[in-house]
Amino acid sequence: MTKLHDNISPLDSRYAAKIESTRLIFSEANLIKIRFEIEIDWLIYLCKKLPKKFPNISNNSLKKILNFKNSFNEKSVLAIKKIELKTNHDVKAVEYYIRDFFLKDRVLSKYINLIHFGLTSEDLNSLSYAVIIKTGISDHLNNLKSLQVLLAKKSKQWSVIPLLARTHGQPASPSTLGKEIKVFHSRIDAQINSLKLIYPLAKWSGATGNFHTFNLVDDSINWPKVCNQFIKQYGVKQNLLTTQIEPHDWIAELCHNISRINNIMIDLDQDIWMYITNDIFKLKLLKGEVGSSTMPHKVNPIDFENSEGNLGIANSLLEFFASKLQKSRMQRDLSDSTVLRNVGLGFGYSALAISSLIKGLNKLTPNLDKLDSELNQNWEVLTEAVQTIMRYEGIPDAYEQLKDLSRGSSITKDEYIDFVKSLNLTSDSKEKLLKLSPYTYTGLANFLAKS
Repeated sequence: MTKLHDNISPLDSRYAAKIESTRLIFSEANLIKIRFEIEIDWLIYLCKKLPKKFPNISNNSLKKILNFKNSFNEKSVLAIKKIELKTNHDVKAVEYYIRDFFLKDRVLSKYINLIHFGLTSEDLNSLSYAVIIKTGISDHLNNLKSLQVLLAKKSKQWSVIPLLARTHGQPASPSTLGKEIKVFHSRIDAQINSLKLIYPLAKWSGATGNFHTFNLVDDSINWPKVCNQFIKQYGVKQNLLTTQIEPHDWIAELCHNISRINNIMIDLDQDIWMYITNDIFKLKLLKGEVGSSTMPHKVNPIDFENSEGNLGIANSLLEFFASKLQKSRMQRDLSDSTVLRNVGLGFGYSALAISSLIKGLNKLTPNLDKLDSELNQNWEVLTEAVQTIMRYEGIPDAYEQLKDLSRGSSITKDEYIDFVKSLNLTSDSKEKLLKLSPYTYTGLANFLAKS
């Protein structure tokens, strides 16, 4: 029997508790359960939706079937897996499991012929995966919402804390910690809005997507409409034009979207890591936590490193899924099947990364002394402000004058004040510049952080 520490993926061992909801959604047990439920629903749907074409189900028989459906548990999964050892076909195993139950009842045995009626395996799989991924998207959005709530909180909390910005790694016009955090919140928010527009698709149209079996049985029925109504009850849209498989274009779009969100989080992880390295942030000490096995003094930014690493794994998987799943030889090859079984890993590693990022953000404390020190040592960042006022007052070589003064050099507060006083500017402009400091030259950063 497999033990927890025998699992090959850390998502099912070391990190299992951190992504419990994601694991349950994308587990093989849940896939089997959803296949089972859809097979039952389809049989009932045919008899209820088309009573003139299919046998009626009595209330007593319907109750038995629904009780059977609702009693699905771990033993059911094991029973189906046992059947699969013989069939070597997972969907057929579900069908036989239902058949075996129906055979035990004299009345229900009359409905065996309607189990999996008119379908190919891909019909059941495309709808099952659509249901699972739809739930996975909802779960992922909840994880992202937790991150967004925290980022919004931090951006407001730190909205007025000035920060020496760095472009190309060099001192640049100051910002605030809150505004820089809000940038990431805004970027993720835009991608979340795109994610919400992606709608799961499924096919329910038989062997090569042409409704052959349905049309053969009765060509007077509008089968595309009947099948669409069945699919809609799961919150999934019908893909009417397919080969044997639903082409998975929507899954590719989903993977690209999640990958973009992950790239934004990697950008945030790396920025925070750099801020910690430069002492802009301190990390709160957690009792009992160890930073290094040999250097007791260390407090490592491990949460951000963990997040970055797992986002990288997630993106490698997601990008492969997006590239692979859109391609299928002729009307069908089976290479997508084994790939789809792993789609939950992209969600799992992303969920783990979000959890680590949130944990890391909650440990951050701005190092106000370091922030003040950096600003005070870089008065040259105000040369942008000076040359802008000079330009505004009509001085044509403003940029050149400031470049000669400051390029590649540091300027002290006194040197800045002396330079401003020497300029041929109006008294109002001089007064404005003399009141300015790296601490106050943050523009609308405070407003933007709270927007």
